[in-house]
Amino acid sequence: MTMHELDGTPFFADPREVLRQVVSKFDAMGLTICAAFELEFYLIDQDNLNGRPQPPRSPISGKRPQSTQVYLIDDLDEYVDCLQDMLEAAKEQGIPADAIVKESAPAQFEVNLHHVADPMKACDYALLLKRLIKNIAYDHEMDTTFMAKPYPGQAGNGLHVHISLLDKATGKNIFSSDDPEQNDALRHAIGGVLETMPASMAFLCPNINSYRRFGAQFYVPNAPSWGLDNRTVAVRVPTGSSDSVRIEHRVAGADANPYLMMASILAGIHHGLTNKIEPGAPIEGNSYEQLEQSLPNNLRDALRELDDSEVLNQYISPEYIDIFVACKESELAEFEVSISDLEYNWYLHTV
Repeated sequence: MTMHELDGTPFFADPREVLRQVVSKFDAMGLTICAAFELEFYLIDQDNLNGRPQPPRSPISGKRPQSTQVYLIDDLDEYVDCLQDMLEAAKEQGIPADAIVKESAPAQFEVNLHHVADPMKACDYALLLKRLIKNIAYDHEMDTTFMAKPYPGQAGNGLHVHISLLDKATGKNIFSSDDPEQNDALRHAIGGVLETMPASMAFLCPNINSYRRFGAQFYVPNAPSWGLDNRTVAVRVPTGSSDSVRIEHRVAGADANPYLMMASILAGIHHGLTNKIEPGAPIEGNSYEQLEQSLPNNLRDALRELDDSEVLNQYISPEYIDIFVACKESELAEFEVSISDLEYNWYLHTV
């Protein structure tokens, strides 16, 4: 859905319009954005346990999964009918879903989308896919969640995006290189993304629960960093072939709005390209052992970074940022006056 004013002009607070404004800057440079999302989710039981989610019983064994082994084939087999129906439904609806793999927590899975040379369509597909997954799971008497951190002590749900830039005249990927470190466009794009990452966090991780997902043991980057084929950094550059060199942004949670997430990342890329920002040396080895946490680790700090960002205010309407920040601050205020079960357990009879 796209929203318009009564006179037909785009509504400035529509996230699709926010993205369109950023994409127009690449059109002016003669560049086409090619993008694809990777979406993580949990299958959960339709019946909660004391108000909290729990893994669904396997339709095959009747047991609830407990495995934390990534790519485990057995867990795929346990839910194969549901997962296969998701892929079949995506095919019927023209959503370019590629495959579903088991992730690192009980009944957690990841579905990959094909690259498309249209960032708006890539975001549309991600949103449609979430709705499809929810409905197919319900048909199988299960439910799903894209909550960033539904279970304490287990991995959260992430939303990775792969981005490359194509020259409109030649169709060539401008990031293509046998030695990515020597590709100026790639380096500058990464430099801009890293520089704007703290200010982008409110879009990448837009909810209070989003920040519970972070932790080195769960491989969620907590500092602006990049590397070649390194899955511990915030921006990974896959190097399978020279033509497929691209940026993989690995910070956002599955609870992010894909249009706002894409807009903020593209703003960083454009900023880096136009200002020739260098990203520094790529990280080799485990980044969590080399870098201290420097990205905002809570929503309030993330909103302050966004509100104060001169760069993002050049790409995203300051009026939109004002509204976004106001809405999220309202959520924070409501959260902070609520009383949690843990507070009752700790304090009701002990103070």
